[in-house]
Amino acid sequence: MYIRPDIVGNEFAEVSLTIDEEANSRRLRLEDLKTGKVRYLDALELETLVWLPEGNLAKLLDPSADRWREEDA
Repeated sequence: MYIRPDIVGNEFAEVSLTIDEEANSRRLRLEDLKTGKVRYLDALELETLVWLPEGNLAKLLDPSADRWREEDA
């Protein structure tokens, strides 16, 4: 069962957020609305993001690291 989605977006990205209750425990379902790519984050993964130092999070935000690379590369 999914709870009503919310959309978070800006000029660079638009993501749908829903709570997925079909797994063993509730988790966050994220969908990139541009590509349709879906990722699920459980409580431990979300807590890790909260505690991650700013510098480490900035490395993840570099789109050239993974986002725009060829699938076969």
